[in-house]
Amino acid sequence: MRGVSRSQRVVRPSLWLGIALSSGVLLSGCEAGDTAGDTAGGGTAGGALGGVLAGMPNMPPDASGPQVPEGVAQFAVDPFWPQPLPNNWIIGQVAGTSVDLNDNLWIIHRPHTVQGTNGGSTPPQTSRDNVWGTDPLVSLCCTTAPPVIAFDPEGNVIQAWGGDSPTGEYVWFNSEHGITADHNGFIWVAGNGTDDHHMMKFTQEGELVLQIGAVGMNEGSNDTDSVNRASVMEVDPTTNEIFVADGYGARRLSVWNAETGEYLRHWGAYGEAPVDENPGPYDPNAPPARTWRTPVHGVAISNDGLVYVTDRPSNRIQVFQKDGTFVQEAVIAASGGFGAVHAIAFSSEPGQRFLYVGDGANKKVWILRRDTLETVGSFGRGGRGGGEFLVIHALAVDADGNLYVGETINNNRVQKFRFVGMRAPAG
Repeated sequence: MRGVSRSQRVVRPSLWLGIALSSGVLLSGCEAGDTAGDTAGGGTAGGALGGVLAGMPNMPPDASGPQVPEGVAQFAVDPFWPQPLPNNWIIGQVAGTSVDLNDNLWIIHRPHTVQGTNGGSTPPQTSRDNVWGTDPLVSLCCTTAPPVIAFDPEGNVIQAWGGDSPTGEYVWFNSEHGITADHNGFIWVAGNGTDDHHMMKFTQEGELVLQIGAVGMNEGSNDTDSVNRASVMEVDPTTNEIFVADGYGARRLSVWNAETGEYLRHWGAYGEAPVDENPGPYDPNAPPARTWRTPVHGVAISNDGLVYVTDRPSNRIQVFQKDGTFVQEAVIAASGGFGAVHAIAFSSEPGQRFLYVGDGANKKVWILRRDTLETVGSFGRGGRGGGEFLVIHALAVDADGNLYVGETINNNRVQKFRFVGMRAPAG
């Protein structure tokens, strides 16, 4: 399917603000009772984990207390976004999100992760090593949607495509992961599954433009021909270079020409040449590892030309200049291995004062000062309700400051959090 007609769209009343506020789900960096010691289930952490959090640099003991400065962003979850999907569709794990120049949200999800009982009207499907669907069909609902979907700001589906090429022009991924909409209107996608050593550039209608790398062809963290199970990527509009968090199979940030696909440069932790040796499990009491653990899971380029990279299992963000020169780093929160820095995005004002960090382990979004990486607020807790999270996996921000959160593993969805202003002065 290349597009969805407007006649298929369903419009519902815009009651989000009244419901959100009356339900007590106005969310911000000053959310009452939200502490840096929360566990994944929303309670207070105890024992070793609580001690690690209390002593961690850049982590106030209560990230929502009176020390939260005025002007921290506040959000309200929109319970009516997106609109119902057309064609009896259902989505799997939402691995990636990106906002284009028209404020449309693009997602990439994993159709094969929809539970069989929830995809009962899906006929047999194959994509690389994945097989799903049933013959005969077992229920009236539901049918897995194509892996790439675009929503307009109101939540209507306006594009949907992806999967193996019917003409053999390209091969899809074993596990969908990253997506980015670039400044020229192209859509880039990548995967983190077995032998997913390629990423692809498409038109918004799903026509292949360029491929970097190839299935099953990679020689480690210093390979100059392919990526290695890339996590996410972002195109720098000033240079038309694509920066890749690379990824699940490598321990580097790689940079490529977004027009030709030519390899340009890469670096590892602290801007050093990456090595493939595993530094071992994260230990909060040990010196920071000189190499990234896998996956290298997030990348974002700020308006002032800094590159932010997330070393997910190490719970840290490192900041670089575009040539790989190391600037600074910070450990964000505690996690015993799953990682606390799944995704990052910037606030929408030109100066991008805040950095939002999606924490899949602790079930919340942290709000940081971008210049210092100091944590000044947070929102969210574990759960399946509106405004709650299980595994945050992707973040995106539109021009109005609204925040989109993609979730995986048991909460297969994307939520929209409407920006409702900055925290007012006390009293």
